[in-house]
Formats: sequence, structure tokens, C-alpha cells
Amino acid sequence: MTTIITAAGLVGTSFAQQAVRRGEKVVFIDPIPREDFIRARLGNAEFVQIRDDIRNIAGLIQAIDMHEADTLVHSAALIGKSVGNPIHNGYAINIGGTLNAAEAARLTGLKRVVHISTFGVYDWRRITENPVPETAPLGQGTAYSNSKVSQEMIWEAYQADAGFELLMLRLGNVFGMGHFWGGSGGGQKVQDLVMAGITGEPARIPEEQTMDFVYLYSKDTGRAIDLAATIEAPKEIQFNVAYPFVTSFDELVETIRGHLPDLKVEIVPGTPPVNRAIPLDIERAENVLGWKPEFSLSDAFADYIADAKAQMGR
Repeated sequence: MTTIITAAGLVGTSFAQQAVRRGEKVVFIDPIPREDFIRARLGNAEFVQIRDDIRNIAGLIQAIDMHEADTLVHSAALIGKSVGNPIHNGYAINIGGTLNAAEAARLTGLKRVVHISTFGVYDWRRITENPVPETAPLGQGTAYSNSKVSQEMIWEAYQADAGFELLMLRLGNVFGMGHFWGGSGGGQKVQDLVMAGITGEPARIPEEQTMDFVYLYSKDTGRAIDLAATIEAPKEIQFNVAYPFVTSFDELVETIRGHLPDLKVEIVPGTPPVNRAIPLDIERAENVLGWKPEFSLSDAFADYIADAKAQMGR
């Protein structure tokens, strides 16, 4: 069994941690050398990294054929405001890259695709239902949200045409030891808070990142993706995967401070935060995937901090 993972980021490597434990061969496709980061995440496990870009369809097809892959985990995407800066480049990666991945899946006869989506697909302007189900309105009009909705629609159309198995996971804001090259402001914020608590330096957090938010620990993320890659294909294809509650910025800080009492935080004035204070309904993930968070928020940070200290040699 071999899985191609587009992008060697926090999400892709979190899945790879699970996959290599059950003997899966994992092949990362990423345009930037990530061997040190992947090695820190996977330890001595074997992996392949191909330095290539999701916009290169020939390279995708070659990688799938060369490694005889049967599964694709598509996690390559820009996140948040980086999609609109500039929007043409963001859409070339998010939409053009997904179109390439879908066409490669069709041409090579891949068995299964797990697409990494986001709770950002929902149109928070129109949602009042609590908790938010997978049937809620989509597309809030931003470059990021609309690009992620477009990705889902591309995959759904290609699945109908090519017949591969498809599952799409709408993740909460994933936190854990990452590099956040793709633009996850939420993930970077959490890492800045953790690192500040360890080093004693104050964390300088932009005001716009002090919103209430829906989070998800990376190790619970990896387990959800692994289930999506391995269970018998269900009829449902979209799944909310997150903590089923909203966490305020103050609650986030106090949870981390419970493990790192010396954490100091400075808020950098700027754009006021936009709150999405509605939890996600994760019942479908529980009933169909057999997934729910194993880490409490506090336990997740205890584990995260241990990982961070280990990588820092502390």
C-alpha cells in the first residue's frame, strides 16, 4: 500500500505518522525541501519526498505511477489571507492544483482520494444552526473560503466521472508542531504561544488572531485522515472533524498557561477579530468514520509542549 501526500505540512505529516505505523509507504510531493521537518515528525520511519509542485500534472502522474500508489491525500493549499495575496497565485495553487490532482487521479486509476478541506468552507454570514452540520450553506465570499468550496466541487465532479472513492474532511483549525508555510494564522498563533511559554519570551499576537475559534489537535487530525484512507468507503463523503466546541482566545491562553505558567502575551493592535462562535456537528464523523477527539484540549497541549521541548532539546 502506498499513499501520495501533496504537501509536507502539519496535516500531511500528522497522517503520515499514522500510516507508517501500519506499514504504509508514504510519498510526499512538496516544492520546498522538507526532509528535516518530516524527519522530526516521523523519526526513523521511511518516507519518500519528491520536490515538485502541485501545479505540475506530469510530475503528479509520474509519482503515482512510479510508486504504484493507490491512495492520494490532497492537503496542498494556501490558507487564509495568503490565498488572496495575490488571488491569481492563490487560485493557481488551490484550484489549479486540485484540478491537476483530480485529473491525475482519473488518468492513473487511483482507488481512493482523501481531500483535506476546512470548516472555512461554510458561509458564516448565513449560518444560524448550532452545531453546524455538513449540509450548512457554503462559501462566505472570501478568496480562501470560495477556493476550498471549489476544491470540493472539483473532486465531487471527478469522482462521479472517474469512480474513485472520495472522502473530504472539513477540519477545524489544526494546531501542533508545524512550519505553517501555507499561511495558517491560527496554527502559527498557537505555536507562538507555546514557544513563548517555553522560552519565557512574550508572545506577540496580532489582534485579529484573538477570535473565538474551533480547533483540532494534529494527532487527532492524523487519526481522522487515516480512518478516511482505510475504512470501507461510505456513502457520505463530507465530514466535520474538530473539537465540538468553540474556544475563546482567553480560554486558549489559560489552557496553555496551565502547563506553562510563565507564558506572557502581548496583543498587537490592528484589525479587530472576526468570531465564528458556532461549534461543528461531528456526529457524522463519530458514526461513520468511528472518529472523535481522543485528546482533551488540555491533554493536547501537554502532548504538544512535550513534542516542542523534545525538538528543542529541552
